[in-house]
Amino acid sequence: MTRVDYVDDPNAPKANSVVPSVSVVTRDDQGRVLLIHKVDNDLWALPGGGHDIGESITDTVVREVREETGLDVEVVRLVGTYTNPKHVMAYDDGEVRQQFSLCFEARVVGGTPHEDGVETKAVRWVEPSDTDRLNMHPSMRLRLAHALDETRTQPYLG
Repeated sequence: MTRVDYVDDPNAPKANSVVPSVSVVTRDDQGRVLLIHKVDNDLWALPGGGHDIGESITDTVVREVREETGLDVEVVRLVGTYTNPKHVMAYDDGEVRQQFSLCFEARVVGGTPHEDGVETKAVRWVEPSDTDRLNMHPSMRLRLAHALDETRTQPYLG
């Protein structure tokens, strides 16, 4: 399934669903950030995905990172809430989803990085200064910037 993101686009299709989701900023001992190259939109992104019925939101973080990267993590903190109604994602099955994402910081506690081939075609540890050269959606850059900003003392609310 392919996906097209629209932000502040007056020609964007109207949202017809909202799915709570997570994105996750994880750093290694050298300060590099864990990123995935997504199959659905061919962009680099933070690992993450939709919240399932019957799980806590931190369980969603752990499950999504494991599914997409092969790594086991534990949640450290909430980076922020990202619910811009002018950011929608259109899928080729007709679903148009309004953004509703909670971004967390996590740390690796086990596992071995690997691509799943379904959602991720690459898993990489990337220097924060090198992320500018990657094709990333602005919403991912914003979350990453908030997570890396050591002057922030409160989660972003937006």
